[in-house]
Amino acid sequence: MAVSYSVKILLIEDNLAEARLLQEFLKQAKFHEFSFVHVKRLAEALQELNRGTYDVILLDLTLPDSEGLASLAPLIRLAPSLPIVVLTNTNDNELALEAVRRGAQDYLVKRLVNSDLLVRSLSYAIERKQVLETLRAVNETLEIRVQERTAELVKVQEISQFKSEFVSMLSHDIRSPLNTIQLIAGLLQSSGDRLPKEKKISHFQLIRSAIKNVAQLLDEVSFIGKAESGKLYSEFHPLNLENFCRQLVEEAQLSIQQKDLTLIFTSVGELGEALWDESLLRHILGNLLSNAIKYSLLDGAVRFQLIAQDKTAVFQIQDEGIGIPKEDQQRLFKPFYRASNVDKIPGTGLGLAIVKKCVEAHGGEISLHSEIGVGTTFAVTLPIIRSSGSL
Repeated sequence: MAVSYSVKILLIEDNLAEARLLQEFLKQAKFHEFSFVHVKRLAEALQELNRGTYDVILLDLTLPDSEGLASLAPLIRLAPSLPIVVLTNTNDNELALEAVRRGAQDYLVKRLVNSDLLVRSLSYAIERKQVLETLRAVNETLEIRVQERTAELVKVQEISQFKSEFVSMLSHDIRSPLNTIQLIAGLLQSSGDRLPKEKKISHFQLIRSAIKNVAQLLDEVSFIGKAESGKLYSEFHPLNLENFCRQLVEEAQLSIQQKDLTLIFTSVGELGEALWDESLLRHILGNLLSNAIKYSLLDGAVRFQLIAQDKTAVFQIQDEGIGIPKEDQQRLFKPFYRASNVDKIPGTGLGLAIVKKCVEAHGGEISLHSEIGVGTTFAVTLPIIRSSGSL
């Protein structure tokens, strides 16, 4: 394939007579147009490559500032897509092969060069390099596609595992309240007339509680499903954040009274007017407060602190409960995962997964610090979005 365009050559040759001879050879070319930039040192060549663009390099292997094949590496590093034809005074096949291994496209012995050989070598070098670059680009594209496909397969495996865990966990956690409803309904049907009024009321309360547990579990599963499929969106509206937090504390009073806990809320700093997604906040703080109460010991304390900073709000919820083993902390935000020391404390393993998804949807971060027998602190940092729309 002939080179049908003007070819710009960077000639690196310290011998002026040989440089002129090469130029004369190329002037004799009948079907090609060549232009030269001639430099005598490798350092000058590197400077020239930084200034202009070339189609090919003619490189003498004996230079004042570089010897042999050592000249190839810096040239390839600076211009990896530029073909190189090396020139030497010796007919050394091993040197020729080594030059090609190190990135040269061709090899010429000066005393054997003529016009036709030089033109053919330059043309082939350019074409060969273009083919190599095309193959390299194709390989890179294939590698990217393989990586993407691998990522897709990994995601499919994760989804499959998630579905398997989902079905197993859902079956297990729904069966318990359904069994309760079934047993009590059977009891009321068979002997309801003989039961005292107080006993009937107690049984109906158990049924309502079981139904509530099933409904909550289904809500949590639905929420996680939305988050996993990318359908969890945030809607920001003006909200008095301190009042909202105090409302959550009020709603938690019944739970803390049942365990004789003290719930302490404090607010530090001025928030000013800001936009928040109330639903996401309720999932985040409601779950964290519920967990702090659930895993606290009797007569303990739960501390809930809101800290207003310049661009972020930090929520810290600290309990004096059972703590979380270190080996469980990294996996605690995965759906259905529960710490190894929760024993018979009820739970689905979805609460913290929901918290994590909501924090991410709100553009924030969550961290935890925990020690067995001492307690756990969760810290959630969320960006403050002003009513103007700027953070």
